[in-house]
Amino acid sequence: MTDPGPLGPGPADPSRPSRPIRILLCDDHAVVRAGLLALLSSAPGIEVAGEAGGGEEAVVLAARLRPDVVLMDLQLGPGMDGIEATRRIVADAARAGTPTSGGGTGGGPYVLVLTTYDTDADITRAIDAGATGYLLKAERPEELFSAIRAAAEGRTALSPPVAGRVMARMRGSVRPALTDRERDILGQLARGLGNREIARALFISEATVKTHLGRIYDKLGVDTRSGAVAVAKEQRLLP
Repeated sequence: MTDPGPLGPGPADPSRPSRPIRILLCDDHAVVRAGLLALLSSAPGIEVAGEAGGGEEAVVLAARLRPDVVLMDLQLGPGMDGIEATRRIVADAARAGTPTSGGGTGGGPYVLVLTTYDTDADITRAIDAGATGYLLKAERPEELFSAIRAAAEGRTALSPPVAGRVMARMRGSVRPALTDRERDILGQLARGLGNREIARALFISEATVKTHLGRIYDKLGVDTRSGAVAVAKEQRLLP
């Protein structure tokens, strides 16, 4: 799904000479990068300018190569993750303020997240970091090509499941469906109790508490205890 809305500049000037959209791939799995390279090589008007196996390398290559789009995974193993790499690439591009070498609309490189993770927390963090789009690896190649072309013009590109969740959150129409146990744990969390204290209070193991906390974070779109409590209070989810 692509959206020509107000999140970025409009399409490139048709009077400009047509040049390939230059891509920087960032994924910590060499096999995945090889597959993407082969796939993108078959797409007209798209050229892979470089590859990075980690966040730090992606930041360096993005500054040096000035691609139009950085195709960014989120989980990159040890070191800088895709969120922080996105934040730095976007910040560097804003400071540079120069057009990309591939003839893009300027202001790039733009970051298009390509990942298997579609939790609210991941989506929110990526968008907050400055990602232009968020695509799931399960999408068809044609959707990937379309998203790359949209991202190169600074337009928003979202996988349909991601777009649905973003819109639902914007409308505030969907309240997280917490189980009774998750509500119990959230209530203890609001009291300022640690995992061990929550486990004792609810007669469950610490491992069970950690599992429930992970699910609570995903449902609320947060990644900290304080964030969970804040969202719970805002949405009146506390027991």
